[in-house]
Amino acid sequence: MRKIVLFILFIGCYVISNGQTNIEFSKANFKSNPTELKEAQKNILAGDLNYYKLLYGKALESYIPANKFNPNNADLNAKIGHCYLKSSNRSEALSYLKKGYKLDSKMDGYFVYLLGNAYHLNNEFDEAIKYYKLAKTNGSKMEGQLASISDKKIAECTSGKKIVKVPVNVKIESLEGTINTNYEEYVPIITADESEIFFTSRRPNTTGGLMDNGLGDYYEDIYYSKKENGKWTSAVNLGMPVNSQFHDATVGLSLDGQKLFLYRDNKKGDGNINFSEKQGDKWTDPKELPEPINSKYQETSACYSFDGNTIYFVSDRPDGKGGKDIYKSTKDAKGVWANAENLGSVINTKEDEDAVFLHPDGKTLYFSSQGHGSMGGFDVFKSTFEKGKWSTPQNLGYPINTSDDDVCFVLTASGDYGYYTSIKPEGKGKRDVYKVTFLDELNKPKLTLLKGTISDKKTGTPLQATIEIYDNDNGKLIGTFESNSTTGKYMVSLPAGVNYGISVKAPGYLFYSENFNIAKDAAFKEVVKDIALDKLEVGKKVVLKNIFYDYNKASLTSSSYNELGKVIELLNGNPKIKIEISAHTDSRGSDGYNDKLSQERAQSCVDYLLSKNIDKSRLIAKGYGKRQLLITDAEIAKVPLEEDKELLHQQNRRTEFKIIGN
Repeated sequence: MRKIVLFILFIGCYVISNGQTNIEFSKANFKSNPTELKEAQKNILAGDLNYYKLLYGKALESYIPANKFNPNNADLNAKIGHCYLKSSNRSEALSYLKKGYKLDSKMDGYFVYLLGNAYHLNNEFDEAIKYYKLAKTNGSKMEGQLASISDKKIAECTSGKKIVKVPVNVKIESLEGTINTNYEEYVPIITADESEIFFTSRRPNTTGGLMDNGLGDYYEDIYYSKKENGKWTSAVNLGMPVNSQFHDATVGLSLDGQKLFLYRDNKKGDGNINFSEKQGDKWTDPKELPEPINSKYQETSACYSFDGNTIYFVSDRPDGKGGKDIYKSTKDAKGVWANAENLGSVINTKEDEDAVFLHPDGKTLYFSSQGHGSMGGFDVFKSTFEKGKWSTPQNLGYPINTSDDDVCFVLTASGDYGYYTSIKPEGKGKRDVYKVTFLDELNKPKLTLLKGTISDKKTGTPLQATIEIYDNDNGKLIGTFESNSTTGKYMVSLPAGVNYGISVKAPGYLFYSENFNIAKDAAFKEVVKDIALDKLEVGKKVVLKNIFYDYNKASLTSSSYNELGKVIELLNGNPKIKIEISAHTDSRGSDGYNDKLSQERAQSCVDYLLSKNIDKSRLIAKGYGKRQLLITDAEIAKVPLEEDKELLHQQNRRTEFKIIGN
């Protein structure tokens, strides 16, 4: 499309043949209106100066008065139609381009192509195809370029005819008032629980107060809104240091909203992706991501994987499949980002791919593409990574996708709501942010979204704590996260099919242990778990929820080693602490059997710690059998379902450690 833009620099010398109904702005045609003619000619000249600079809005300001004087000039009608196609009022283009063609059917093929484009945007696919075909035969200074782009558009119309026949069951709403304005809003990015939204806008209160003369719009800035009582608050400019006096645009966001990717021009002509992190209630000064993510070429979009260990990004580097492609880079154990890997020809086409987003389920990729059978411009597609490969991208369907550009799609963790950028006739600006509500229950994400607040148990003060997530089955560290130092809030995604061990720790505090064994087919669930940490004091204890034994035996399974590793870490960091490791059973079975089993299990934990060079004098193993039940038999008896009763018995079967000396 860049070639199309360049073309109009050449059409200024083009003169439309003077048909019978085409009235030129000449003295011969307006003998009785010389003064008005002169003013109209002056307006056309002023309009042309802006038109050939691609300043379409300013060109319209001059063209419209000239057209009122003489509404029957083919060239002027065609140019006005072109300007409207580049404006927020694209629906106005069709009538002017139709009239221009009616006045002169031999007009340059490029204007005929634009007439096809106007029909295309109106979902009048057969009419669009008709004029795209005519554009190739009318003759144009674009020569073969016009033929190739017309063929591409004809293919889009053919796709569009099929897609609109099978609409998807969704509700699409403009984010009126609080988000969308008469200016441009685009690239929405959200937290996984849909509690916060960031987006880009070109408003008069831009940080630098500057105008982009090339577009006639204000510079881009990043804005923010949060959800209160189910509604978005009025958006505010995020301010410095995230926004600067130049262009700053949203790119991607970690699922907890603490890490922000933004786009900035690095003044070398190749815009790059920058990174800012929220520390407390302040954002850090944005810094460019390192190579191999950023390069001497242009990088326009990026997102995190759910565990924060992989970045998916868009680049136009020359080793791609064509135009912009989607790549990924994964960091190693030392935090170094590996070489960029192209996602391959299943995802990337010879056309542009852009606006990448990986869902918190860790496997579903959403992106926009001009290929893959788009119905017009960019369409939104999704692909799933399973069994080591990406599935064939699936068009999200009409009316999410339209004949215009539909980009920057993001989806809540629940899969119920999406947000994206689109240009619609009813929109407030050229581009607006829209919310999609999915009304069917098909293909719902399978994950648990865990969130809450971490605080001091005694004072309630929010804490900045480290959250480590492990795969208990293989002992692998999946990801490390932090709660916000001001609010104590945290949020992590736990895709289904994994037995997760979770450890929460902060300096000077006992760590907290949690286990989530999520079945592969488990439905989406949002779990709010506030965690209060005890300070390192005598008498304080922790339930070790990721200690596992072989069935009816005292032998530890390998899944327990990460948890005991946290105990070792705590003991090594606090060399004066002495602890008791205790094991407990449920109420079933004899006292003698339960006492013996629990003592042996506690000793197994102590033996493991001894094998890791923890001094014997610091450790005591104690089996309590069923003498310290967390949930009594009477309480369990009140629960109707046997499976729920078993979960309560499971809570009684536990391993703990308690500080007995310091």
